[in-house]
Amino acid sequence: MSQNISVWLVIAVALCAANLPFLNQRLFAVVPMAAPKPLALRLAELVVLYFVAGGLGLALEKSAGQIAPQGWEFYAVTGALFIVFAFPGFIWRYLWKHRH
Repeated sequence: MSQNISVWLVIAVALCAANLPFLNQRLFAVVPMAAPKPLALRLAELVVLYFVAGGLGLALEKSAGQIAPQGWEFYAVTGALFIVFAFPGFIWRYLWKHRH
């Protein structure tokens, strides 16, 4: 897989993973919940999915060659970017008026 495709794949997976907690009522889109998920559980799910998307990026980087060392700045920027990616799902879940 080329490096360009790997980068876009990680971005697409991160965008989907960031919105997943807000777009459904299941835990990790698999386990059905009896009651609606609270915001704290959605945020915990968001943190776990951040590490899953990061693990995919790490695996693709390792398959392309040597893994570059990362400092705290890298994790601060990617964490902020992941939160920005989650914004559309958050808006849809909490700020959009749904007709029931």
